[in-house]
Amino acid sequence: MSAVLQLTKNLISRRSVTPDDAGCQAVIAERLQAKGFDVEWIYADEVTNVLMTHGHGGPHVMLLGHTDVVPSGPEEDWSSPPFSPVERDGLLYGRGAADMKGAVAAMVVALERYVEEFPNHPGTLSLVLTSDEEGPSTHGVRVVAKLLEGRALVPDYCLVGEPSSLQDLGDNVRIGRRGSINAELTVHGVQGHTAYSDRVVNPVHLLSPFLAELTALQWDDGDAHFPATSLQVSNFAAGAGASNVTPGHATVNFNIRNAPESSGSKIKQQLLELMQKHAIKHFDLDWKVSGEPFFTRPGRLSEAVTDAVDVVLHRKPELDTGGGTSDGRFIAPLGTEVVEIGPVNRTIHQVDECVSVADLDHLFVIYFESLRRLIDT
Repeated sequence: MSAVLQLTKNLISRRSVTPDDAGCQAVIAERLQAKGFDVEWIYADEVTNVLMTHGHGGPHVMLLGHTDVVPSGPEEDWSSPPFSPVERDGLLYGRGAADMKGAVAAMVVALERYVEEFPNHPGTLSLVLTSDEEGPSTHGVRVVAKLLEGRALVPDYCLVGEPSSLQDLGDNVRIGRRGSINAELTVHGVQGHTAYSDRVVNPVHLLSPFLAELTALQWDDGDAHFPATSLQVSNFAAGAGASNVTPGHATVNFNIRNAPESSGSKIKQQLLELMQKHAIKHFDLDWKVSGEPFFTRPGRLSEAVTDAVDVVLHRKPELDTGGGTSDGRFIAPLGTEVVEIGPVNRTIHQVDECVSVADLDHLFVIYFESLRRLIDT
């Protein structure tokens, strides 16, 4: 059994549902400490973060990952227990196999191998892990990024192990992500009897034309690297519990994935102006920017990763900005080049999540080769 596969199985067997790390990071910290890495624990609320560094000076190359996973859902729906890793037909099954314990294991083994071969390497290597990526991401890499900035330890390059591949390992690499905004809008009206429309203010009637125009808005056209900004309603709730009573309140939840052309503040201003147009005066708006969009122009980092994929798998990955959000959104604003490359994402968050066993070892070599190209040894 390869070192990457063995470590991946160890991590999967730990029920590390956000924000519980379940000891995953301690296992990794012990391994890297034995290889000469300095280990610093950063605790915030219930979240466990760890920063592991080797060497000093520049360039600083960071590997970034998370040890937390989403809940498994009903375990009886799985072909095998989600936290008991099982190999079948060349695939490793278990929650977190693809997102992203397999990539974390590949990063750890790549770092071990690198410092074994180049113990006196120039520059700084680091690995940052959090247990708050799948959750609100309030006390995870967001906190670590501030610490790095305060210590002048900002990385030049950051490799994120998110599952970026679509059909085959290395067919796709993320060089940016759209931003994400979650909003909850509650409109207040006047509850009353449905027979007396002159005595009520129905918030559903206020919201309906507003939502029709909101969902039809074209915020921007996107650009060569980003699709256009989009909005999706995720929930709508109203009602007083009886068919002859109008509701006093109506609540709508929506998520916006925004391209760089449309900042969170610009979108919010457009939203408020549209509410004013539709005479929505009494409301509560809970507006949360999970992360602004970020983009790393093709350069040394993307070239290093692309070359590594070509050497290992004989294919050239596409560079894109698709998918959801990642913790790269907290590192990129520091001025760091950020690239995401990891396993095939076809089964992430699903029942019977899995990863190719062969891909795990290939991914380890891709990370190792990327490090070798970024740090001139």
